[in-house]
Amino acid sequence: MFANVPTVLTPLRARLLLVLAVLLAVLAPTAPGAVAAGKPETGAARPGAEVVAVTRVADRQVDLSVRSTALGGRTVDVRLLTPDGWNPNDRRHRQHWPTLWLLHGCCGDYTSWTSMTDVAETDSLRDVLVVMPEAGWNGWYSDWWNHGQGGDPAWETFHTRELRHLLERDWGAGSNRVVAGLSMGGQGALLYAARHPGMFKATAAFSGSAHPLLNEESIDRIMGFFAGQDNDPLRVWGDPVAQRRTWQAHDPFHLAKRLRSIPVYLSCGDGTTGPLDPPGATSALEADFNRQNHALAAELKRVGARHVTTNFYGPGTHGWAYWERELHASLPMLLGALGVGD
Repeated sequence: MFANVPTVLTPLRARLLLVLAVLLAVLAPTAPGAVAAGKPETGAARPGAEVVAVTRVADRQVDLSVRSTALGGRTVDVRLLTPDGWNPNDRRHRQHWPTLWLLHGCCGDYTSWTSMTDVAETDSLRDVLVVMPEAGWNGWYSDWWNHGQGGDPAWETFHTRELRHLLERDWGAGSNRVVAGLSMGGQGALLYAARHPGMFKATAAFSGSAHPLLNEESIDRIMGFFAGQDNDPLRVWGDPVAQRRTWQAHDPFHLAKRLRSIPVYLSCGDGTTGPLDPPGATSALEADFNRQNHALAAELKRVGARHVTTNFYGPGTHGWAYWERELHASLPMLLGALGVGD
C-alpha cells in the first residue's frame, strides 16, 4: 500500500500516514482469542441485572444467581417457586404468570420461606409464580442512604426495577403482582406497595415493622438491627432526627395514604406465650411490632382505606409457626387480587 510513498516525507504526508496507520489498527480483524464483539470482558459489569447461573434445587424450585449493578456488581440469589406448565425457554408461546413476591425477614435469606414453611406444597400456588429474592441479612428493602452518597446496597432498586424487569422479560413473570413478607419483609411488602403505586395489587405483612418511628423504643430497636454485623447504623436511613424525611419515606405509617386503594392484610401477636410457642416464650420484639401494626391499622382507617384486613391474634411470639399460618390466612385475599381461582 505504501509502495509509491516517496523516501523523503513532508510534514503533511507524515501526518497523513500516521492517521492511516491508526485507522488500520482500529479496523483490523480481532485476533484469535480476543473478546468477541458484544460480550463484556471477564469481570466487566453490564448495567442492570443479568442471570449468571441457574440451579434447579427441587421440584418446581429454581434458583437464579443474579449479578446486579444496584448491588455494586455483586451476585445474589433469587428462588422461584414455579407454576405448573412454566417453561421460560419456550419463547414462542411463553406464558406470563400471576406473581407473588414473598419477602424474607432480618437474619434470613432467599431460602427462608421454602425451608421454614410449607409454601412449596401449597396447592393454591400451583398457578402462580412465587418470587423469593435475597434482600440481605439486614437490607431493609431500601436503597441505603450511605451518608448522602447512595449506592450499594440499593435493594429497592434491585427488586423493583432490575429484578422485576429481568423476570418479566425472560422468566415468565407477569405484570399482575402481589407482595407479602414477614418482619423486615413485612415492612418491605408495605413499602414496595406504597412507594411504587400500581406495581402491586395487594400487600400482606406478618409481624411487620409497620411504624418504626412510633416511639423511642421502636427507633432504638430498628437502629439495633441496622447495626448488625458491625454495620454503621446511620448508613441505612441516616439519623432519625437529622434525616427525618428519609425515615418517614420508609415508614409505612407515614405512607398510609398510598395504601388506600389496594387490599392490605396486617397480622401480629402481642409477644406473650401463644398456642404455637414453647411454654414461657415471650417476645419484646413482637410486642413492639404489635403496637406498630395497631397504629398503622388506625391510620389506614383514618385516611379512608376500605380494604384492610387485620388479624391481631393476641398471644403469640415472633416465630415461623405463626407466619406460615398467616400466609395461608392471607392467600385468599392475595390470590383474589391476582384473579387466581375465580
